[in-house]
Amino acid sequence: MRRTYKTRPGAGRQSHRMNESTSPEPIRFDTKIAVLLREDLEPWQRLNVTAFLVSGLGARLPEVTGEPYEDADGVGYLPMFRQPVLVFEGTKETLKAAHGRALSRALPCAVFTADLFATGNDRDNRAAVRAVPTAELDLVGLAVYGPRNGVDKVLKGARMHP
Repeated sequence: MRRTYKTRPGAGRQSHRMNESTSPEPIRFDTKIAVLLREDLEPWQRLNVTAFLVSGLGARLPEVTGEPYEDADGVGYLPMFRQPVLVFEGTKETLKAAHGRALSRALPCAVFTADLFATGNDRDNRAAVRAVPTAELDLVGLAVYGPRNGVDKVLKGARMHP
């Protein structure tokens, strides 16, 4: 069953913060954060790739991050994304096509290639991606952010991760 996120009447596009004590209404976002994983990844790889990919979105796009958290005792915690991250899977071909569509739409995206499983740090990761032409990247994961309809078009052919 899918949950729907609806915007409160009068809420602006970037005004998605909900007053927990007065507004139980769900929030519907105009944007979408999505991760597309290659279907043949091992479970540990899926988790690792997802974590790396979404970290790129959070670092580059401050509007996707909400406010810091605080518990009832006043202990502070780091902020997280202000909206759900949807995870999809698809074939190698689906991933390649989605990558091309994301680039053609100029949507912010992060990539994870098979070569990154053999590296151990950010410098080597960047060098591994830089060494391969765009059309030859062996993609195992892609994160994309943008208008909901644009992200939906990028993910054409992918299915929700089980």
